[in-house]
Amino acid sequence: MIPEDSHQPGEACVSCPSRFSQLRKLGLRVDDCDHVIALAGNPNTGKTTVFNALTGLRMHTGNWPGKTISRAEGGFSYDGKKYKIVDLPGTYSLLSASPDEEVARTFLLFGRPDVTVMVADATCMERNLNLILQVLQITRRAVLCLNLMDEARANSLEIDVRNLARDLGVPVVPCSARSGQGIPELIREISIMAARTDTPAPRRLPLEVPGLRLALDQVEADLQGLFPHLPQPRWVALRLLEGDREIMDAVLSGDIGALAEPVSAQYNAKESAT
Repeated sequence: MIPEDSHQPGEACVSCPSRFSQLRKLGLRVDDCDHVIALAGNPNTGKTTVFNALTGLRMHTGNWPGKTISRAEGGFSYDGKKYKIVDLPGTYSLLSASPDEEVARTFLLFGRPDVTVMVADATCMERNLNLILQVLQITRRAVLCLNLMDEARANSLEIDVRNLARDLGVPVVPCSARSGQGIPELIREISIMAARTDTPAPRRLPLEVPGLRLALDQVEADLQGLFPHLPQPRWVALRLLEGDREIMDAVLSGDIGALAEPVSAQYNAKESAT
C-alpha cells in the first residue's frame, strides 16, 4: 500500500515551463508541475468524485478560452513529483458534435497531457467503451479508472480486469472513489505512466472498408507535408474522410497548423521575419 503521507493534495500551478508551451495556447497555466494529467469520461461516471479524491477538493475553476464551458484544475504530489489535473468536460464521444466534445478532443490532441485518466462506470461498461476506444486512438499514455466498483458488486457484476487491461493495452484500476478504495493504486499507475520515456502507439482499429487504407495513407501524408508538427495525423486524416466539419474548417483555414506548431517555432519565425 502507498503511505498516506505520500499523497498530498497541492494547489494548481500558475505559469508554464517551455515544455508545456502547447498548453498555454489552450489557456492552461502550469508552474513547477512535473506532469499534466487529463481526466476524461462520460457524464455520470463519478468523474468529479475521482477528481476530488485525487486533488483533496483543492481546485481552481475558470472557463476554456473562447468558451462558456467551465474548467476545473487541481493538483497533488506523489513520490517527489507534482501533478496538475485538468478535468475535461464529460462527453460520450470525441466526434465534436458539441462544444464539450470539441474542448475535450482539442485538449487531448493538442495539449498532449502526460497521462489521460479515463473514468468509466463499472456498472455499464458497454456505454463507456465508445469514448475509451476513441481516446486510445489519440493516445495510449492512459490509465482506465474503473469507478463505481462497489455498485457493480452490489449488482452481482464481475469484470475481468486483467483481460480488459490486456485487450485495451493500458492499465485498468478498479475504484470506488466515494470511499477512496483504489485511489492509491490509481495514483501509482498515473505515476508509472507519467514516468514513461516512450510514446506508445495509439490503438488502430481495423479498417474493413475497401480502399479506405489507401485513401487514409494519402491524406495522412498530405497532412504531414502541410503541417509537420501535427500530432496524430492519421487520426486527423480519418476525421477528414468521415466529413468532420470542425476538423475540415481547421485544416482549410490553417488553424490546425497554428495550434499544433510549437510556441518556440512560432517565435523563431517571427524573429526571422523581423
